Amino acid sequence: MWESFRKLFKGYLQLERSLSANSIEAYLRDVEKLEEYLQTNGKEKLRPQDIVLNDLQDFVGWVGKLGMTATSQARIISGIKAFYKFLLLENMAQEDPSQLLETPKLTRKLPDVLTFEEIEMMIAQIQLDTAEGHRNRAILETMYSCGLRVSEVLGLQLSQLHLDAGYIRVVGKGNKERLVPIGSEAIKQINMYRQNIRVHMPVNFGEEDTLFLNRRGSPLSRVMVFLVIKDLAKKAGIEKNVSPHTFRHSFATHLVEAGASLRAVQEMLGHESITTTEIYTHLNRELLRDTLHQFHPRF
Repeated sequence: MWESFRKLFKGYLQLERSLSANSIEAYLRDVEKLEEYLQTNGKEKLRPQDIVLNDLQDFVGWVGKLGMTATSQARIISGIKAFYKFLLLENMAQEDPSQLLETPKLTRKLPDVLTFEEIEMMIAQIQLDTAEGHRNRAILETMYSCGLRVSEVLGLQLSQLHLDAGYIRVVGKGNKERLVPIGSEAIKQINMYRQNIRVHMPVNFGEEDTLFLNRRGSPLSRVMVFLVIKDLAKKAGIEKNVSPHTFRHSFATHLVEAGASLRAVQEMLGHESITTTEIYTHLNRELLRDTLHQFHPRF
């Protein structure tokens, strides 16, 4: 019974929301978790439109007893809310029982941020006597220069580069496009990679427009970039929890610390809501607090 609703929900997420395969799978797992609760608690005959708020509250309590963290619980509740929003849009339900469902309060952990000096230390570890080294240098410079997600930098196309004008066209979440300024060092490294490395590489059919390729002419994987960055951080002696996303956080933090408009940072990061970008004001306040603690005699 629920399977047909899940299939329709999947189609909605693919076609209407244009979500990635990973995001779609996450949403579907949330709905499957609700099904699992119903089946193990004698409520397997309930259809989605039969569910009421009390059922969902009991479900959240059941999820909590499974030992899931508040973050995981919030993720599941978000998925259930999206599911019922879809049912309402398609007139498959008359009411949304998830509307008053409370999400566990989360303590938002501020991400690790690299200083500019630490970023330079990592880049200095790249071996430039290999084709991969030149490519990796161009990737890291682009990520830090533009604040890109790893999926965005790996999805860059040659046709999206407007380097003479100092911009690149980025396709972000939900296939939304944005123009992002790109710095001179990143432009320099991309041009060197294109002119000296990529032009001599094999290119698989269908990847002619893809900017960053592996030695076999295929797109790079997120895992590969993750491992490269972990290795560079280790070689540079950096003990922070560094990942590709750290470069994005560092990009935004450095801009906010220098006085950049939060709205401008939001545009460059491609955040749909400015509340997502506001985490960087918290990071900025932490910097101010640390500065006072270090230099103020009465703090």
